[in-house]
Amino acid sequence: GIPGKKCGTIIFAAEELSNCRDIATMQFCANKLDKKDFFGKSDPFLVFYRSNEDGTFTICHKTEMIKNNLNPIWQPFTIPVRALCNGDYDRTVKVDVYDWDRDGSHDFIGEFTTSYRELSRGQNQFNVYEVLNPKKKGKKKKYINSGTVTLLSFKAESEYTFVDFIRGGTQLNFTVAIDFTASNGNPSQPTSLHYMSPYQMNMYAMALKAVGEIIQDYDSDKLFPAYGFGAKLPPDGKISHAFPLNSNPENPNCMGIDGVLEAYFQSLRMVQLYGPTNFAPVISQVAR
Repeated sequence: GIPGKKCGTIIFAAEELSNCRDIATMQFCANKLDKKDFFGKSDPFLVFYRSNEDGTFTICHKTEMIKNNLNPIWQPFTIPVRALCNGDYDRTVKVDVYDWDRDGSHDFIGEFTTSYRELSRGQNQFNVYEVLNPKKKGKKKKYINSGTVTLLSFKAESEYTFVDFIRGGTQLNFTVAIDFTASNGNPSQPTSLHYMSPYQMNMYAMALKAVGEIIQDYDSDKLFPAYGFGAKLPPDGKISHAFPLNSNPENPNCMGIDGVLEAYFQSLRMVQLYGPTNFAPVISQVAR
């Protein structure tokens, strides 16, 4: 936005994600890396790149840096397989080895390539990689490598999403707790969240219906325990933070969302809004 000044460009590259659910945990170490620091040894870290469909590379993981060590052992890390290769097991994974510098101008030690399929074979002689620096290779005839990086361990597991569990038939137990504290406003006033109008639903009823009507399809018995908190109860005005809306402590279940709404309106007529706002008792009650 500055006339006559080039501010650079940002390029977005998009790729459809595969539905690969796996996550991989792996650990690497290195041996005899090149010494890059004038005082002391290198402070090495690894940078992993996913290759894109257009042949470019995108950083997908960086390990921590290990101070002053040419034979570092990095901590194990976990990465979604989608991030590493988008579920394409034979796609190139490029790894750069750098020597960390405080000013951010990290020194390049060397690189190697692998693939998810190779890594998934775990620790073996094929998962020991020569770290090569193309510049050094071009200049020095006797150059062999800048060290080696070895895969120490590899484990893959599937990570299922909430939707996978629902598809698999997971049941949801739906419990409602309604806030009956006085800060909601007097139910006889239109400004109250608990306003009792013969013509329209109040805010609490609308929220209950919106959430409950969707959730109830995943609960086979359609029985929903419903509680209130922060009210004075008849006959003696005792304050309760976990009272059943249907006034039945033995069985607080209501039949369907309509049953919950009916019990809510019934409670609203009987109890006195009070306080304070205390969630803990009702959470403990549901957990029990």
